[in-house]
Amino acid sequence: MANSSESKKISVNSTISLKGIVKAIFNDTVHVQIGGKIIPIPASDFMMEKPSK
Repeated sequence: MANSSESKKISVNSTISLKGIVKAIFNDTVHVQIGGKIIPIPASDFMMEKPSK
C-alpha cells in the first residue's frame, strides 16, 4: 500500500483557444471582447511571426 504521507504533484502545461472580437489595438496592447467583457492583452503574449523581407 502506498504511503499516504507522500505528496503527489500534478503540473499541467496546456494552451486554450478563445474566440473574441478585437476592439482596439493601442501601442503594444490588444483589447479583445470575449463575452461581455473587454480584456486588454499585451501583444507580446501572441505568437506572431514578423514578415521576412
